[in-house]
Amino acid sequence: MRVAITGSTGLIGSALTRSLLADGHQVVRLVRDRSAAASGDAGASAHWDPVAGRVEPGALDGVDAVVHLAGAGVGDQRWTAAHKQEIHDSRVRGTDTIARACAASAAPPRVLVSASATGYYGDTGERTVDESESPGHDFLSRVCVDWEAAADPARQAGIRVVHPRTGLVVSAEGGAFGRLFPLFRLGLGGRLGSGDQYWPFISLTDHIAALRFALDAEELSGPVNFTAPEPLTNREVTRALGRALHRPAFAAVPAFALRAALGEFAASITCSARVVPAALHKAGFAFTHPTIDGALDSVLRPAG
Repeated sequence: MRVAITGSTGLIGSALTRSLLADGHQVVRLVRDRSAAASGDAGASAHWDPVAGRVEPGALDGVDAVVHLAGAGVGDQRWTAAHKQEIHDSRVRGTDTIARACAASAAPPRVLVSASATGYYGDTGERTVDESESPGHDFLSRVCVDWEAAADPARQAGIRVVHPRTGLVVSAEGGAFGRLFPLFRLGLGGRLGSGDQYWPFISLTDHIAALRFALDAEELSGPVNFTAPEPLTNREVTRALGRALHRPAFAAVPAFALRAALGEFAASITCSARVVPAALHKAGFAFTHPTIDGALDSVLRPAG
């Protein structure tokens, strides 16, 4: 296959790129830095500008699939009004740009996998939700609704579109777990807020496998939850992390302290999302790490 990827230098994008190349597939990295595009191997990179709504002419020629992962980091900094606008616009404008480029291609890709997040559901409390659930009402929910809708030009062109609604990716290299690992190694780990909120998680290995599964599984379209089969509470996740690292996990950061340190973003840490991967199960996807212990073990004791 020939696969175009945005966000190819991020945690998920870089792992997906390595996985595809290792199996002999071709990857076209869509990058915003013109010098990076020019310095890449022939045919391996191309320039795109999500703000201007442009993709380098011919960049998607001969591409079988597009995986769109780019977007401003949600937890990188405090949520000022300006940063919230950047979070929203980077996703919506970027997705619209990619979807229109796919639709306008002389030979459109057969599938567009365009990222989303379990933040779509908002706070679901103890209620289990799958892809049929309606969106929540908070900021991230509204972002996800607009983010997914921005892929409509590709859908209208007859391209199969898949939206991975990703949970927390278990990795020491980035994301929420990337911040937790160093704290736990120092013996400073513990629950966040009450600890009763459900955290939908997925190992990086399973996330990459699910992305590749989505490229080929014709029956998958629309939202697909990328989460492990059994969501756990924050208390259960942090206890498992303490066990895996042989460190205590008795510390606790109360909700008010999280709000003081992180502002509005704290709500995304303390809200509960008991999300299950119904669509992946129905399509026959098999998880390598269905449990939190297995997901953590894959980070601490990687195969090979």
